[in-house]
Order: sequence, then structure tokens, then C-alpha cells
Amino acid sequence: MIGPGKADLLELIAQTGSISAAGRAMNMSYKRAWMLVETMNAMFRAPVVQSARGGAKGGGAVLTETGAEVLRHYRALERRCADLGGAEIAAITALLGDMSDEK
Repeated sequence: MIGPGKADLLELIAQTGSISAAGRAMNMSYKRAWMLVETMNAMFRAPVVQSARGGAKGGGAVLTETGAEVLRHYRALERRCADLGGAEIAAITALLGDMSDEK
């Protein structure tokens, strides 16, 4: 329902007030960003993003109360996992190859 990419998208929508700007910041197409927002809006009991079409006053998007709560809980879960799984994360990182050789 939510993972790192969707959480980043929600965070950027909150910061920029725009789905398209959030998508651009993630090198994501507008269509892909909209699809992810629509998927999240359909999955939760209440929408996570509310948007308004452009026009004379311009469009925009904001996180709803539900969206802010989902993002807050997800970021808290990430912090807990990093804190509790620090040794495992370090062990996995130690197994990574040299990424400088990748093209």
C-alpha cells in the first residue's frame, strides 16, 4: 500500500503543493505520479491527496489529514526499522559490490 517511493511522493506533494512538481523532483512522469496518487487514494479509507485542476487561480495538491497521518506513520516505521535493524543493514551493505564499476 505504501513504500519508500510513494512516501517520497507524498512528502514532495506536501512540500511543493503539486503532483507534477513532485513527480518531476523524482524524475517521474506526470502520468506515473498521478497513477500512484490514484492508487493510494483508492486503497485507504479516505483519500491521501486532494487535488484541484488548473485554471485562473492555478491547480494544486495537498495531503489530506489521512495522507499526513499515513506519511507520519510510515516515516516512524522507517526510523524504527533503521534503529532496530542497524546491524542487519550494515551486514547487507558490507555484501554489496563496488558500484563504481557499473555503467
